Amino acid sequence: HLATSLPLPSERDHLRPRIDLVVFMIDIKSKYSLKNVETSLAHVDASFFLGKVCFLVTGVGRVNACSIETNAVCKLGEAYCSPVLHCELELEGVRAATAQRLLRMLQICAGHIPGFSALSFVSLLRNSDDD
Repeated sequence: HLATSLPLPSERDHLRPRIDLVVFMIDIKSKYSLKNVETSLAHVDASFFLGKVCFLVTGVGRVNACSIETNAVCKLGEAYCSPVLHCELELEGVRAATAQRLLRMLQICAGHIPGFSALSFVSLLRNSDDD
């Protein structure tokens, strides 16, 4: 399910499936995109930041067209203890690889990988980033 911003409308709460992973998409060419994500973050329950949120930065292949500093997005990921994935949606191979990574993250967050939780997944990511 996709939403352009948060909070989600409450009139359909009873029909909404459980949310296992929240992916915030940030278009590096649009300052509005980053502002929208920053505004939406306030509507996410704090417990989701324990492995069930990630930031997907698109448009990274066109550095000369960037409106957002990549450092700003990395700081956002650090502040919310959430992974930051970079993707160029126009390249089919990169797009497919990113979709596979997101699907694997979703499987972990939904509890479909025995013995592996969203929290343990994020702690592995944090340890590898520190090396």
